[in-house]
Amino acid sequence: MSVDRNTAWPYDEHGEPREFVYQRYAHPTGKAAEDALGALEGGDALLFGSGTAAVTACVFALCGPGTKVALAAGAYYGTGVTLSELARWGLEVAEFDQTGPPPGDADVVWVEAPANPVLTLPDWDALRAHPARVVCDATVSTPVFLHALDEGADVVLHSATKYLTGHHDAMLGALVTREAALRERLFEVRLRLGLACSPDSAASLLHGLKTLEVRVRRQTETARELASRLEAHAAVERVRYPGFGGLISFDVAGDRARAVETGLTLIGNMTSLGGVRSSLESRHRWEGDRIPRGLLRLSVGLEDVDALWADLSAALERA
Repeated sequence: MSVDRNTAWPYDEHGEPREFVYQRYAHPTGKAAEDALGALEGGDALLFGSGTAAVTACVFALCGPGTKVALAAGAYYGTGVTLSELARWGLEVAEFDQTGPPPGDADVVWVEAPANPVLTLPDWDALRAHPARVVCDATVSTPVFLHALDEGADVVLHSATKYLTGHHDAMLGALVTREAALRERLFEVRLRLGLACSPDSAASLLHGLKTLEVRVRRQTETARELASRLEAHAAVERVRYPGFGGLISFDVAGDRARAVETGLTLIGNMTSLGGVRSSLESRHRWEGDRIPRGLLRLSVGLEDVDALWADLSAALERA
C-alpha cells in the first residue's frame, strides 16, 4: 500500500480544486481509512491526530457555553480532563452512573462501552429515552462487539491508537456519525483547529483493520480465561470483565499493586492498551482516588494464555 505524503495537490486545468487540496483538509490515505472504518461502523468516519483530538472536536461541534455534559463515571480519565479544560468557557460537566439513566437536564450524554478502566456498560434503553445528544466511546468494544449508532448513539468515538491500529505504532482518533450535517460540522472543526491525522497514521489504521476481528476475538478468548483464573486467585480481591474484549481490571491489596506490575517479565508494565503485546499498569498513579489504589488494568495481547498466566500468577505470588 503506497502512502501519499503530499501536503498539497495541484488544481485542475481550469484552476479549480480537485478532491484533495491541502493535507489539513483531507488526504488520499486518510480518505481510504475513513471509508474502511465507516463501512465497519455503518456511518461516515472522520480521522483525527489522536483520541484526545477527536474528543476536542466532538466537544466543539456539540457544545457551547452553558452546555451540560453528563459523563459516565469511571470513563477514561483523559476525557474528563479534556472536558474540564473547557469549564472556564462555560462548559458544565457532571459525572453519572452509566448503568442507569443520565441526568434529565443533560444536553450531551457521554458514555463508554465499556468504561475504561472500571468496565461498566451503558443502559442503552435509558439513553434512547433521553432527548440529549449521545456520544459513545467504543474504543474497547470496537466494531467487532458494538455498533453504537444502532443503539442510539449520535457519534461513536474511538481512540484508534488502541485496538483499531492494534500495534502501538500510530496516534489516531476517529469519530463516526450518520448525520450529514453533524459530519460536516465535525469536519469543519477538524479543519479550523488543525486536528487532522497524518497519512502514515491512516495507513497504520488501514493495516490494522485487516486483522481487527481476528485479533480482538483472540484477545477476548484469552481474556475470558484469564479473568476466570484471576477470580479464583487468593491475592485478587475483585475482577472486572464485561464478557468481551481484551481489557480486564482487577484489584489487589493496595500496597501490592506496584509489586505486581513491576514483577512481570512477559507482560509489559506500560500504559495504553489494545496492542498485540499484553500490558498492565496501575491506574491509581494517574487517576488518584477516583480509582481504587489496588486496581490493575490488564490489556490482553496475542501471547499464549498459559504463558500469560504463568507470568501473572508468579507476579501475584511474589508481591
